[in-house]
Order: sequence, then structure tokens, then C-alpha cells
Amino acid sequence: MGSFSLTHWLIVLVVVLLLFGSGRIANVMKEMGKGVRGFKDGLSGKDEAKPDDKIPPPTA
Repeated sequence: MGSFSLTHWLIVLVVVLLLFGSGRIANVMKEMGKGVRGFKDGLSGKDEAKPDDKIPPPTA
């Protein structure tokens, strides 16, 4: 039992394309890219707002 050869991967790719279609796979990849980008932004702190940006000042 070894790893998959190039022929095996091509067969798997063809089956996946037949099952899901190229449009759906493109959408999944796009959403996955957005998720990875959001995760990286969250780790770096880019998406964090300043505390006084979103919270209005208290009124008496």
C-alpha cells in the first residue's frame, strides 16, 4: 500500500468535477480564501476596532 500516483489523483479530480461542477468548486475555494484571510487578519489584529469607534459615549 503506497501513496497515490499521478493517475490516481487525476481520476479523483475528474470524479470531483463531475459530482460538484466547476462553478460550485470555484465558489467553495473563494469562500475558503475569504475564511483564511479573515483568520490571518484576526491573528494580526487588523480587524479590531478602536474601543471609542463603535461604542457611543455614555449619556447622563
